[in-house]
Amino acid sequence: MTFGATDYFCYFPVSPEMRRWGLGVTASGFTRVPSESAYPPRPHPEHHHFVWAQGRVLDALQVVLISSGSGWLETRVCRQRRIAAGMVFLLLPGLWHRYRPDPGTGWEESWIEVQGPVVNQLLKAKTFPAGSILRMGAMDAGLDEVLDMIHQRARNGASAFEPELSAAALRALAICEQLGFTGTESSRVQRAVRDAERYFARNAGETINIEALAAKLGVAYSHFRRAFRAKTGFAPWQYVIHLRLIRARRLLASTDAKLDEIAARVGFSSGFHLSTTFKQAYGFSPSHWRKSVR
Repeated sequence: MTFGATDYFCYFPVSPEMRRWGLGVTASGFTRVPSESAYPPRPHPEHHHFVWAQGRVLDALQVVLISSGSGWLETRVCRQRRIAAGMVFLLLPGLWHRYRPDPGTGWEESWIEVQGPVVNQLLKAKTFPAGSILRMGAMDAGLDEVLDMIHQRARNGASAFEPELSAAALRALAICEQLGFTGTESSRVQRAVRDAERYFARNAGETINIEALAAKLGVAYSHFRRAFRAKTGFAPWQYVIHLRLIRARRLLASTDAKLDEIAARVGFSSGFHLSTTFKQAYGFSPSHWRKSVR
């Protein structure tokens, strides 16, 4: 956290630009809470203020980083959890929660609130499950630097909507998502997924044995397949087909090559196989696509 940073909080109105860009920062703040002091230290707007006895429910997603000190977090889904410096927790919309610093230590909290279609899609896809909103290693991953940038712009009078803040907020969510993969086994599977994505990108047109690849990457195929779908939205073989179809579309649009030739170049067994798969994926034939883009 930036040395000498002053306490502040700022709430932005919801902008129509949020829908165009997909995500917007609607609030942000930084607070140092000394030991043996009241919490929350000063009143926020009524729709965000809370007391420990009652807790609170928000209509947006908040990312809260504890950069020093310690305390507790409790939600309807999770029992009371101990918070230590370097942890981040995500407050999900509609989920009752309460949190506070340990009176003996106090803490420093840095937070942002985000809304928009991208946030809604991430929540719908259960990127941040209600039972796994507390994550470790946030400062090692650079979350404090991302939040610092948002705070600096907010303190300097950021407008109601700034694309730069949206980009920084998306980066913050991406860091939180990666921090969700904790433990040796999960980390190993996630590394395998990333390695597989790179392998598929380089070799999508070649013959690929998915189970053999998982074994080479050192993970069980069932775990690999599940993690791959969770990260990409595709089963591994569907992902390969997706890459092949993207390359086929490019060749159809930019060359006069015949369908059999394109099929051979991108990894399909024949022009007929490519045409059938293309229709299933997009609802129209390769020839129709070629005519429409020309």
